[in-house]
Amino acid sequence: MKIYTKTGDKGKTSLFGGQRVDKDDLRVECYGTVDELNSILGLAVTEVVDAEMKEVIQKIQNDLFILGGELATPVEKKFALNFSSKVDIDEVQFLENRIDHFEENLLPLKQFILPGGSKSAALLHVARSVSRRSERLAVKLSKRDVINENIIIYLNRLSDLLFVLARFENDVNQILDVPWASK
Repeated sequence: MKIYTKTGDKGKTSLFGGQRVDKDDLRVECYGTVDELNSILGLAVTEVVDAEMKEVIQKIQNDLFILGGELATPVEKKFALNFSSKVDIDEVQFLENRIDHFEENLLPLKQFILPGGSKSAALLHVARSVSRRSERLAVKLSKRDVINENIIIYLNRLSDLLFVLARFENDVNQILDVPWASK
């Protein structure tokens, strides 16, 4: 099977279920940004030193693949395709548990911090900001189309976890978070 199909050469793509839409359609922008987030996490995990964190990130990558597939499938097609993979409250709870776990040994923040420190922490901060963008796009899409409400919750919680993971990674590397210097 060839990787190129030429079916997108005129600026159209297919959603799951076959519907053709413009490549700049909000739904495509939304799941494309989730794909971007997943790619950044793929890069970040190559720099992370903590084995447990690597496992968490790889689970998140798998969950994001499901989340992206869900976004690529209009709700009316989910029933016709018997689409059962979806983000549910269990995935959100997993993120919350990991936030609590990784945060428990970190010093409480007393000021804002800048993205940075170690390379791995900086990459996790990039992932955090892309997660926020994914969330904003999912909110926008939810105003136009019916989507699983857990997607927005998941992306919100994921950005919180990525912030904590960035701080944890700096801590593991014995690198201080970069404080914001107000004027």
